[in-house]
Amino acid sequence: MATPVIVILMLIMVAGVFIYNRLVRGRNRANTAWSDIDVQLQRRHDLIPRLVTAVDQYAKYERATLAAVTELRAEAMRTADVRTRGAVEEKLGAGLGKIIALAENYPDLKANENFLKLQGELVETENYLQFARRYYNGSVRDYNTMTETVPSNFVAAWFRFEQRDFFQKTSDDAANVPLVKLGSIE
Repeated sequence: MATPVIVILMLIMVAGVFIYNRLVRGRNRANTAWSDIDVQLQRRHDLIPRLVTAVDQYAKYERATLAAVTELRAEAMRTADVRTRGAVEEKLGAGLGKIIALAENYPDLKANENFLKLQGELVETENYLQFARRYYNGSVRDYNTMTETVPSNFVAAWFRFEQRDFFQKTSDDAANVPLVKLGSIE
């Protein structure tokens, strides 16, 4: 009689180890994905001062927009919480769109080689950031699902695997695209 109980306990233990390892892989995948986002955000933050300087030479009276983007950059760099940082980065992205839109008012700026190069780098960074965000949110979704579903939720609770926050919006609906309005950041 003791043998079947031992076999069942061994199977439960093996299943627990398997589930634990899956949770660790999920958590590590989410950590790695966040690191990818962080790299792209840092790249974006490094481009902003150069872009602001290039636009500033042409758009002296657009100081409010440039100052707001600079302040949002500083706030984004100070923020560590994923959810809060996502909201700040969204505002920062809208502000960068406004800076790019300023170029439409300045033909000399649109033709400026430095500005065009910076604009291209920013577009490339935004594309990388979008891919990194999608990967991170997918990794977090998978990890959070494992922490909530049976039987892995028992192992997750036992070893204190906590749910992760998503970074920015997960929907790419056209309704969620920020509007570009010159003069102020919404």
